[in-house]
Amino acid sequence: MVGSIAIDAEYLKEIEKARRDLRSLISSRSCAPIMLRLAWHDAGTYDAKTRTGGPDGSIRHEQEYAHNANNGLKIAIDLCEGVKAKHPRITYADLYQLAGVVAVEVTGGPAIDFAPGRKDSSESPEEGRLPDAAQGVSHLRDIFYRMGLSDKDIVALSGGHTLGRAHPERSGYEGPWTKEPLKFDNSYFVELLKGESEGLLKLPTDKALLEDPMFRYYVELYAKDEDAFFTDYAASHKKLSELGFNPPSLGFKDAVKNTALLAQSAVGVAVAAAVVIFSYFYEVHRKTK
Repeated sequence: MVGSIAIDAEYLKEIEKARRDLRSLISSRSCAPIMLRLAWHDAGTYDAKTRTGGPDGSIRHEQEYAHNANNGLKIAIDLCEGVKAKHPRITYADLYQLAGVVAVEVTGGPAIDFAPGRKDSSESPEEGRLPDAAQGVSHLRDIFYRMGLSDKDIVALSGGHTLGRAHPERSGYEGPWTKEPLKFDNSYFVELLKGESEGLLKLPTDKALLEDPMFRYYVELYAKDEDAFFTDYAASHKKLSELGFNPPSLGFKDAVKNTALLAQSAVGVAVAAAVVIFSYFYEVHRKTK
């Protein structure tokens, strides 16, 4: 079970300051894909039966970031340290999940509701809880059902591969899934339905989404309806980021302040399109992921 901490108006202010710092960091370093991967991998260890793992910041420990599935994520962990130093009160668990939310936002994706208050864990789960890209349908269901997620969640979250590229030294695979790997859209599904395309990657777990009727239903839906994908992705991402976590409740005064802060943060979404364009051209000169 992911523990929770007491939060107040000051903590919420620090969250919004960290959000702004993350926007700047992610856009300037063109590191949205690896930040999203960090958030997913910290959360994706959750086991609903044993109530262990999940978005608790434990991936910062060497024993966990050294897992094969986490190759390369020390880059993202180190990048987050600068933000953590400026906002020491914020937990790593909140920081990593906030980084994932911001990564989607600044690359043109949907706004994702973020609830703070996760408690950091000093213990890491055993290796082997994250998806294996070389596997198929049954493996995907085993992994995501263990977390307490659904078929729709599996496909929607797979759409996050619209961002970034695989690196052979990290995964054994190489290449982007889409033609614009720093733009969050529904092109992952469009390309998946096209079949093999020169220069684009399709992992066994990607192809598995076409093999199962229920998975394929959502692939086809999201390929033709980006709004549907954005709506479902935002909901699934929120679920992933809160696995085993019960957000602490706020008093009435703090809730009012929180609403005001969220309204202020919405202004940042307006710059997303400009950042997408900047990030895309920046990719030509940098390979940072």
